[in-house]
Amino acid sequence: MENLNQKSLNAALWAAADELRKTMSADVYKDYLLPLVFYKSLSDRMLYEASDLLEENPDTLVEAQRIYEDASKGEDWDLLQEELALRFGCVLAPQFTFTSFYDQVNHQTFLLSNLAQAFRDLEQAQGEHYEGLFEDFDVDSKDLGKTPAKRNELIASVIIALSDLNFNDYSDDALGDAYEYLIAQFASESGKKAGEFYTPRSVSELIAQIVTYGQQDKVGFSVYDPAMGSGSLLLQPRNYLNNTPELNRSDKVQFFGQEIKNQTYNLARMNMMLHKVPTAMQHLRNGDTLEADWPVEEPTNFDAVVMNPPYSQKWDAKEALLTDPRFAPYKKLPPASKADYAFLLHGFYHLKDTGTMGIVLPHGVLFRGSSEGTIRETLLKNGRIYAVIGLPPGIFFSTPIPTCILVLKKDNESREVLFIDASKEFTKDKAKNILEEKHIEKIFKTYKERKDVEGFAHLATFEEIERNDFNLNIPRYVDSMPKEEEIDINSVFDDLETIDKELSVLTKELNKELKELGISRII
Repeated sequence: MENLNQKSLNAALWAAADELRKTMSADVYKDYLLPLVFYKSLSDRMLYEASDLLEENPDTLVEAQRIYEDASKGEDWDLLQEELALRFGCVLAPQFTFTSFYDQVNHQTFLLSNLAQAFRDLEQAQGEHYEGLFEDFDVDSKDLGKTPAKRNELIASVIIALSDLNFNDYSDDALGDAYEYLIAQFASESGKKAGEFYTPRSVSELIAQIVTYGQQDKVGFSVYDPAMGSGSLLLQPRNYLNNTPELNRSDKVQFFGQEIKNQTYNLARMNMMLHKVPTAMQHLRNGDTLEADWPVEEPTNFDAVVMNPPYSQKWDAKEALLTDPRFAPYKKLPPASKADYAFLLHGFYHLKDTGTMGIVLPHGVLFRGSSEGTIRETLLKNGRIYAVIGLPPGIFFSTPIPTCILVLKKDNESREVLFIDASKEFTKDKAKNILEEKHIEKIFKTYKERKDVEGFAHLATFEEIERNDFNLNIPRYVDSMPKEEEIDINSVFDDLETIDKELSVLTKELNKELKELGISRII
């Protein structure tokens, strides 16, 4: 359960969105609020870090700002900047800290152009850590207001709304979780567009538990998401790794991710930084996963692959890809009208022999024929599909259709497939279905035990799947319909005989009473 600080932080950040919500939709205002939250987090931490290096102990951000400004005029400023650059990869000018911008708002001297300059300075800091991070924060966008004055006024109001927060008062986990909370809230309001950047936390947690199972103590664990969105699914596995004497679990994961949309790619970068993922552990790329393979330099295979790609998306299934090592073993390409298996095969290609992959896809991948049927049959004959988990409908913001998680491995020699029908494992919440902790626990427990559970799970042999023509439609293997109670016909006849006798007795008694009342008609 969230602690009170977490709840108050979430509420305060969401309240800041109210200023933007007045004039624009969620899929637009997220591109303004999230960068401001990120910038304030960086600014707050840098002010306190600078004070600590100067052996000062400020009680407030205002006091820390004064210390920082005084230091910038002193003889040790160059040394302080060098140390901050080592720790943060950048140095914010005193007039460009978030606290300074808030002061400028109060004195009516704030200019949006100065904020834009602060963003540019940060993007051009030494190294590539912040490069292009604020490209989608368009200070001239009409979404912010029709005139420069209106745009200035709107961003100033958001700065005011965030000003009471001191991000140094919260743990790294709380701040990272608050950022995830904001992304989830935006997804809730964005509808179909949410699928471009967000996987619900419950689904991310379930997949993370599955792909880390059996590898919890591995040092140097690597995870890859070829369609990472805002990075929520990519980040989850580290929460299920055990701490070791050598490393804290949060410091021993190498994250690899690719995202085609630039603005979403930048959200993922900010998400990583707010979760305090060291720069050396981040390997993120803005690119088209299906068009060109990545990564192609070491490492190329990973302990875990996680993915929630766009469903049944069109793609360029050109013949030349038949020689691509990702697709060549399957003899046929996924259809141009549906890239589901293209994403699956890409991710599976990058999985280690000892690794586990979890991918969310629509149910069509379980039974569609033609080239998809050929690919599915090849995967099954090679023992690549390890489990199929049917999820409830309506748990994603972007689509009401039911989806499933396919779990793949390269060392499943038995070729058995575990089927879990979790379609009824949800709690209704207005128009949306929620996968709660108790549901996740039940699904994961069944996955680990890998045994039949009546009406819920079935471990199918390869021969059974073969008899079903390699069709993986879950109802073929798990009968989740309530069983009708068997009827004992002899017992039914005995009951009828008893009822007839009781009815005869009641009729005689009633006729007697009617006769005493002088009523000649009897029944």
